[in-house]
Amino acid sequence: MLRKMFVGLGITLAIVLMGAWLFWPKNFVAKGPFWDFLTGAQVEAPTKDMLESRFTLPEGFRIGVFAADVPHARMMRVTSEGDILVSSMREGNVILLHADKNNDGMADGRTVLMSGLDIPHGLALKSGYLYVAETGRIVRARFDAKARAVGDVELVLDGIPPGGNHRTRTIGFGPDGMLYLTVGSTCNVCIEDHAYRAAMVRMKPDGSGARIFARGLRNTVGFDWQPGTGHLYGTDNGRDLLGDDTPHCELNLIEEGAFYGWPYAYDAKVPDPDYGAGHEAEIASSKPLVHGFGAHRAPLGIRFLTPGLEPLGYEGAALVALHGSWNRSTLAGYKVVSLHFGANGTVEQKDFLAGFEKDGDVIGRPVDMVQGPDGAIYVSDDYAGAIYRISWGDMVASKETALNDERPHPLADVTDAEVQVMTMAGSVLFAANGCAACHDPASAADGVQVKELKALAQRYDIEGITGLLEVPPGPMPQYDLTAEEKRALAIYLLAKD
Repeated sequence: MLRKMFVGLGITLAIVLMGAWLFWPKNFVAKGPFWDFLTGAQVEAPTKDMLESRFTLPEGFRIGVFAADVPHARMMRVTSEGDILVSSMREGNVILLHADKNNDGMADGRTVLMSGLDIPHGLALKSGYLYVAETGRIVRARFDAKARAVGDVELVLDGIPPGGNHRTRTIGFGPDGMLYLTVGSTCNVCIEDHAYRAAMVRMKPDGSGARIFARGLRNTVGFDWQPGTGHLYGTDNGRDLLGDDTPHCELNLIEEGAFYGWPYAYDAKVPDPDYGAGHEAEIASSKPLVHGFGAHRAPLGIRFLTPGLEPLGYEGAALVALHGSWNRSTLAGYKVVSLHFGANGTVEQKDFLAGFEKDGDVIGRPVDMVQGPDGAIYVSDDYAGAIYRISWGDMVASKETALNDERPHPLADVTDAEVQVMTMAGSVLFAANGCAACHDPASAADGVQVKELKALAQRYDIEGITGLLEVPPGPMPQYDLTAEEKRALAIYLLAKD
């Protein structure tokens, strides 16, 4: 009997292997941590030596491990108390990492706020509620940020098609107060049966009035609104099995009622070889990508930096996490990039945090970014189960990686007499040019998005601010000021700060 059982198992295994060999897609390549991703295997969080030897950042930035042992850490939100909410997807948990109050660059503790969830992913905060997107529904619970506690779970929206090749769901509240949801496709490329698939859905905060907002988005895991313009940008994962370099993973400007091509087209209205024929009208009406990341980079989270808390040179910029390729002969992605938006609609991409992959060795996969109240940037890594903290200026990265040198105040070399004179002149210029209307909540008109000028001395010197006045980032207007007036404004703002 035992012999027959083994023979039967052997025959079954042979049939499975033969089927895989016959039907395996000819362009399928499994590289990098593909099998670990399928099984949920994790690697250890980087050590101090790995942080120093592998990770690269622009000059002036430092990185440390804010929290380790956060299994499959995915999307994040920052609470009103400065704590960080993280979805632990495979474990079914939502974890609260306590803010760093002792200034060692690491979380002071953690609380498991919610557990037993079905693939929790997207998180949102609104009107005292914590919202969580599971694979088949959205739920919420009353959230006391000070007490670090939640109430009973309430259903917001049911009937979301669960599972599929893309089983995560992302949510976020827009400037209009509405709740937005993205649902990925069931497949690499196919015709979907459910209207929510490969789409963005918008609804009221209680889940009522849900309707399709945009379609043709194969798997838009990340989306965020651009400060100043209110434009909604989303990162979309392009299809596989068309080679190493086709098609792009996309950055899209998502607009209500628009169609973004999938499954009939990709990039700038290029017909899909499998589904494009016979759908010429849909292809012609589709909206092309705004920016291409390259094929198989797997862009996930996108986050615009907080107005007033951006590092020098990153005003108006967004960060995007490139989770990294699996269907490519050589690995690509595995880093965080910054996007810089030009006035003429151009998008420039620069490396921000790199080193997760080197010569085929992968030590992490970035997923999402948030910015703390002090301007520090946090990056989640679902492969290493870690949250990194990126700092600059006099902020601490972590206890182990903190620098010993102290950054002098940008007015340290300016005489007291000049500071006094220039501060008085700068205050007059600030008032005369109506700067308070956009930078002071008490002076701003209703409906104006205020960009408070906080922590300027941590991020700028006199030359940095005068440079901004020379070439102001949108939507800041251009002012006709002399070099002396720009210096006066800069000193006024730094002295006031």
